[in-house]
Formats: sequence, C-alpha cells, structure tokens
Amino acid sequence: MSIKSSDERPSNAEKQAVKGRPKTIAPTSAQKRWLSKGLNQPGGKLPLFDDDGREVPARTIRACIAAGWAEPWFSNPIKPDWLVCKLTERGAEALGSTGKSKKS
Repeated sequence: MSIKSSDERPSNAEKQAVKGRPKTIAPTSAQKRWLSKGLNQPGGKLPLFDDDGREVPARTIRACIAAGWAEPWFSNPIKPDWLVCKLTERGAEALGSTGKSKKS
C-alpha cells in the first residue's frame, strides 16, 4: 500500500482554477437535437418531450444545465420532477447560432 504525499494531490487553489476554467466540450447529437428546439421558441423554451412523444431523458437535461447550455426556467407545481428549461446564450453558441431567430 502506497501513501501519497500532499505534494501529489491538487491544492484547493488548483481545484478552484480547474472549476473556473471553461470546458471545451461540445454537445452530443442527442443534446444538440434537444437544444435546437429552443432556437425558435419564445424565450428559448426547451421541450419536455421529443418529437415521438417520449420524455427527454433527465440525464440529457442535467448534462446541458451543467455545461451551461440550458438553465432551469421555472418549477412546475403539478409535476415538480419535470425540469422546465430554456436555452441559454451559451447553448445557442454551442449550436453555432447567435441565439436570435434569422429573418429573411
């Protein structure tokens, strides 16, 4: 059994620096599909259900919230377990959009 010295573990300052550093990750295809639905919705509202009527997996929603691409919008008192979210500016940027709808 080996014992690590304190020099081998990251310091609190190092941990904080990593937390504050923006991650260079891109949305998965499932996340892109969900996030893209908010581009043309008032306020960037994201759907609770996909095009086939199935509930969007909570894991997808939570991952997008953690990445800053979506944010909780409001709590649903009737269904408190539903995550009602909206697209963030960062989410629109991740999709390659300015977040504003394009008019021709």
